[in-house]
This record gives sequence, C-alpha cells and structure tokens, in this order.
Amino acid sequence: QTTTFNFFSGRSEMKMEPQMALYGLLLVFLCHPGIVITYRPVVVLHGILASDASMAGFVNYIQTAHPGTQVLNVDGYNDILSFVPMWDQMKGVQAKIKSFVDDSPDGVHMICYSQGGLTCRAILQSFQTNVHTFVSLSSPQAGQYGDTDYLNFLFPNFTKENLYLALYNDLGQDVSVGNYWNDPYHQDLYYQHCNYLPLLNNGTNPAYKTNFLNVKQLVLIGGPDDGVITPWESSQFGFYEDNSQTVADMKSQNFYTKDSFGLRTLDMEGKVARYTIPGVVHTNWHQNQSVFDCCIKPWLD
Repeated sequence: QTTTFNFFSGRSEMKMEPQMALYGLLLVFLCHPGIVITYRPVVVLHGILASDASMAGFVNYIQTAHPGTQVLNVDGYNDILSFVPMWDQMKGVQAKIKSFVDDSPDGVHMICYSQGGLTCRAILQSFQTNVHTFVSLSSPQAGQYGDTDYLNFLFPNFTKENLYLALYNDLGQDVSVGNYWNDPYHQDLYYQHCNYLPLLNNGTNPAYKTNFLNVKQLVLIGGPDDGVITPWESSQFGFYEDNSQTVADMKSQNFYTKDSFGLRTLDMEGKVARYTIPGVVHTNWHQNQSVFDCCIKPWLD
C-alpha cells in the first residue's frame, strides 16, 4: 500500500511506503535549523553530610548528555544540617523546589541520592506533583541497620545492636538517621517511636498512596559493594526479616503485598526499574559516569 505526501507545497509529489515517509518527515524535523529539542527539567538532591556542591559533577553529566537541560541542584540542609529531622527537611526542600516544578507543566525528573532519596519520596507522597521519573540513587528506602562511619561520627559509643537505645525516643527522633533506623530485632520500638519511615511505608495517610501513584516511573539503583546502605537491598525496598539478618526482597515486604503506598501498583504497571550494580561504593554513585549512562540517562531522554 502506498500513500502520497506533498513535501513541496504542490510543486511535486512522492509516493512511498508509510514507514519510509515517516522516517523522511522525522529527518526533515531533526535537520530543520529552527527545531530545538528540549528535555524535561531535573531536580537533584544531595545526601547526608554533603551539599549541592557535591552534586556539581553529576549536574554536568546531565547537561553534557542533554545540553540546555534546566537543573535545580538543591542548596539546603548541607553538611551537618543534613541531620535535621526528616520531616523538617522534606518541608524545606519542597518549598525550595515548588516553583521550579510548578513552572514545568510537562513534568520534571527528580534524582535524589542517599538520604536525599527518602526526603524526595516523602515529598512525592505528601504532595500532588508532576514528577515524571523519580530516580532513587542508593537510598535506604526500607530503612537502615548497619555500622557506618556516619553513625560512628554521631554515636561513637554505640553499635547497631544497641543504637535503638539512643534513637527510639524523642531525643533520637530529632536526628535524621533516627527517623529511618529500622532495627529488625526491635520492631515494636521501631513502630512505637520512629516517626517518619513507618508512616511513609504503612499507609497511615491514604493521600500518600494517591500522590505517589502520580509518578510515571520509579528507578531504584543500588549494589552489593555499597558499604553504607545496610542492607544494600534497602535501596530497592528489600530489608531484613524480623529478628533476622536474612534479607527479604521488595516483593516480600508487607508494604508491597498490602500496596500500602502504591509500590506494588507501580510495579505491576511496569513502572519500576531496579538496577543492581556491583563494584560501586556509596560515595561514588553520583560520580560514576557508567552508572549515569546505563541507569539514569535513558530515563531522561
């Protein structure tokens, strides 16, 4: 079957197969000097004990791959202020990005690293946004339970086995890490005292699910050599079973099976991508060109 396309306003006509005609039109479109390809704007948020300056190289990855992309590299809760309680950080970051997001009617992408991924997720659950793709880059989405340099800096006299004594109380909940410290051996105290992550995970507010389902694509990136996120599978919503250090996959978690905040729905709709990358330590995720090229850039196209 053939069709007729008039490329020269009636001066001449060409008959070609529809598929070839489409390719021809696309070529004309791409080569026309007046055509400008634009990309969705991007919000970038740093992790714990870091600042917007630490993400400058990552912003360069984005703008080199997609010249002209508007990027908001959030400046806030930098360095020691990253230990401010998570709800306060969520509200502060949301205020910083609101006008940038609202001025992008076609949607924005949100790329959030480490603890920043939990801040961004709370924004997506708490507010109606037009975020198209949410990239969670090595973030403890199911919680944290491990001895790390960050914890040793804050609590030099504690280990993961007894840190619940410092964190599962009013004072401990004034520290960001306490808001997502998930001790598998003290789950009763976790649910009793932890005032952030259990609320996000367990459907305490129906709006959390409605809002989260506005996301068009969720990208979860982590790997076994991370060395900070513990277990590393938390970056993909996996976590330890109760009273155990055996890791259960995302699909075995109660918040997934009950679809408490919409994660299972997104997954069943094919909107969840998980990347497991070996050989990358936690402090290098946002500085690794290969990680960007394989796992992030395709979702920004």
